[in-house]
Amino acid sequence: MSDNLPPLREVVALHGLNAKKSLGQNFLFDLNLTGKIARAAGPLEEAIVLEIGPGPGGLTRALLAQGAKKVIAVERDERCLAALEEIASAYPGRLEIFPGDALALDYPAFVAARADGGPIRICANLPYNIGTQLLTTWLTLDPWPPFYDRLVLMFQREVAQRIVATPRERADYGRLGVLANWRCATRILFDVPPSAFTPPPKITSSVVELRPRPAPIACEVKALETLTLAAFGQRRKMLRQALKSLPGTSDPAPLLQEAGIEPTRRAEEIDIEGFCALARAFSRKGAY
Repeated sequence: MSDNLPPLREVVALHGLNAKKSLGQNFLFDLNLTGKIARAAGPLEEAIVLEIGPGPGGLTRALLAQGAKKVIAVERDERCLAALEEIASAYPGRLEIFPGDALALDYPAFVAARADGGPIRICANLPYNIGTQLLTTWLTLDPWPPFYDRLVLMFQREVAQRIVATPRERADYGRLGVLANWRCATRILFDVPPSAFTPPPKITSSVVELRPRPAPIACEVKALETLTLAAFGQRRKMLRQALKSLPGTSDPAPLLQEAGIEPTRRAEEIDIEGFCALARAFSRKGAY
């Protein structure tokens, strides 16, 4: 690369950055792959990119090399900060490092305090142990559309399949798929083999793109979250039974009737429009 930085393997050895399983770390050293991920998030020239869990900075380098206006890197592991500071020195004024817990941030306020115009994008090889939790946080923000214009994120392949799933893929379709596809257009861009990482995980990973829908089907996000949690929490049961766990709902038959859904159907058979209709009926009941 043109930044004159040492190879990542040397950086990791110099700073003693062995990946920690407790932090969900798997470092990506393959420059072809980091470049491919950064290009998938492009064009970046006017973009402010939020990166979670940069580690020693492989993807960070690629985002900056691809021309990102600014990268805001949130890193919990203090061991990685010195390596990231070296990247910041190679790209003066374009990398801001925030040492902290990604799960504790108020993202709209956090980004607003650091953004200076241009689209905001989240691009990250997310730590496996918090990836789904972070995505759910970003999908359930209000008001909507959110502060970001695109998410380009790496997950375990099985999680990626759940994100893009519809009722056609019943085995993978669940609460995450409903929330993701309700508010975003989703697609898997490409897979990443275990051999690309250090240490190599036991599973294949996938890079997923999520683009916010400007006007999702109308319903309250809290109602939809509560309803899908109940419905998929007992996914093998018919909805007339599974939805009895809803707050204040001993008999879900009126909700199902109002939403136009047969009580003998199961959660995996209901599309997003159906869940949104149920959420609207649940909201009107005001039980949550």
